[in-house]
Amino acid sequence: MRKILFGVIITLVIVFTFKYCDNKQEDKIVLKESSALIQEQIKNVGKLVVTEGHFSEVFTYKNSKGIFGDLISAEKKAVVIVNADVTVSYDLSKIDYRIDEGTKTLQILSIPKEEIKISPDFEYYDMQADFLNQFEAKDYNAIKTTVKASLMKKIEASELKSNAENRLISELSKFFILTNTLGWTLQYHDNSIKYSEELQKLQL
Repeated sequence: MRKILFGVIITLVIVFTFKYCDNKQEDKIVLKESSALIQEQIKNVGKLVVTEGHFSEVFTYKNSKGIFGDLISAEKKAVVIVNADVTVSYDLSKIDYRIDEGTKTLQILSIPKEEIKISPDFEYYDMQADFLNQFEAKDYNAIKTTVKASLMKKIEASELKSNAENRLISELSKFFILTNTLGWTLQYHDNSIKYSEELQKLQL
């Protein structure tokens, strides 16, 4: 009787051991599949062009220099009309992240800074220049530098960057939905994102 009872116990131990190992193997396979799916989702985001804008501005360029010890002033001036297309984008292929299968966590370590591309078109009108102070390449470079600085101020004061950030948050919310569906946790730096609304408060 003892031998029979001992045999039953041994059989049960073996069965439960195999079942436990099978469950662990299944968990490992699911974790591997989940992490692969998350990595694929991040790769699929690629480069995201989030918003575009158009700016128009009119500049008056003036330059004068003294001739013969400032006895004579030679001037040049022009009216410059600038039409510029502006693109704000985030290259999310450069996003820095870490996947921890042990804790089932996707941690976003850093998000690349936005890229601002300005494509201006210049039209010059009413160009006037004295014989001794003609327009040169450095004048056109000075105009382009001034225009770019002025446009950057306009971009900062506009809603382009905030609209771009909103589009970025919308993309990041896909990571939250995916991790939440898989039973994983999304973190930004060391802070866990428990609700999608928390994404709106991220300090990018």
